[in-house]
Amino acid sequence: MNILVIGANGKAGHRIVEKALKAGHQVTGVVRREGAIEGIRTIVKDALQLTKEELTQFDVVVNATSAFTPDTYHLPADLTLLLVKALANTNTRLIAIGGAGSLYVDEDHTVQLNDTPEFPKEFLARSKTHGKSDDILRKFSNVDWTMFTPPPILDAEGPESNDYVLGNENVILNKEGKPYISYATFAQILVDEINNHKFGRQRFTAVQN
Repeated sequence: MNILVIGANGKAGHRIVEKALKAGHQVTGVVRREGAIEGIRTIVKDALQLTKEELTQFDVVVNATSAFTPDTYHLPADLTLLLVKALANTNTRLIAIGGAGSLYVDEDHTVQLNDTPEFPKEFLARSKTHGKSDDILRKFSNVDWTMFTPPPILDAEGPESNDYVLGNENVILNKEGKPYISYATFAQILVDEINNHKFGRQRFTAVQN
């Protein structure tokens, strides 16, 4: 498939690029500066300036961007809205990476992780703003979207594992009772979803044992 990875040089993005290439896909990356990632074709521009024509030439668009400073917290939701509007009523799939704080901690799906007293206050504004992306996706039934939300512990240095458990809307735990996954495992599961298309218009999550 022909895949576009927005944020291709980020912690998740570059691993997704590697896994997608290994799976035999054609990959293009969206980056902010020339030379930010090597070995693939790139589109060098602000993601919020991407056009419908640029996006719809791909089979799958992966939104692997993130925001870490208060002045950029609005970007995930803004970019999600741009993407769903551009991809509405087209054959291009959208796979977005969600924020762990928006996963639910109760079976009735009324309390999110970022609603709990234990959630770190310094991450609350970022998490709440990022969570708006999920709400936007659900309003667009004419877009073939999937949201893959990592668990709270996302480890950049951890090993890749084929021993993992998939979930849906709730925080889930591994065999050790931890909501953990490595970036490497996360990227492989995301590329598996590109290949297998099991979670159309759904959110899912995963933890590794």
